[in-house]
Amino acid sequence: MTTISELRTDRLLLRQWRDSDVLPWAAMNADPLVREFFPEILTYEQSAASVANFRGELAARGWGWWALEVAATGEFIGFAGLDPVDEELPFGGVEAGWRLARSAWGHGYATEAGHACLDYGFDVLGLPEILAITAVGNDRSRAVMHRLGMTYDPADDFDDPTVDGPLRHSVVYRIAKAVS
Repeated sequence: MTTISELRTDRLLLRQWRDSDVLPWAAMNADPLVREFFPEILTYEQSAASVANFRGELAARGWGWWALEVAATGEFIGFAGLDPVDEELPFGGVEAGWRLARSAWGHGYATEAGHACLDYGFDVLGLPEILAITAVGNDRSRAVMHRLGMTYDPADDFDDPTVDGPLRHSVVYRIAKAVS
């Protein structure tokens, strides 16, 4: 059995999912503002299925999309992590990502969790590069990518084959492991 990694920062814990996370996760995924740059909001059943998937991937690999909580209070605020890029996309690699409840926006949590994920990817997994992907208009997420030190090249823009409509056009940010 693989040991599931937990990541800790000054304020956050990235951990395995709990049954108690499903309800707040489903509420987040039903929030149109949280899902603004996704094709649709999710039903409770879809959110619960995604938690089961995240749990399974964490158990199999030891890393993936971790549940994100505020360490001081234990409050579940979303997710952050690393995951192999979807096979349908025109490139490979491992991506970093995050999604937070609206109440957690504006506190620097996404950037803090993102740094922990990048450190884990480079220092523990030995990745040479980590990507971040979002819809072209997602300025909040792009700002986090910039704060993480990731770079954007318009030549990497692509139309996501898994998305229809105006959210299809996507951008890629990259960061390479620092050479000592």
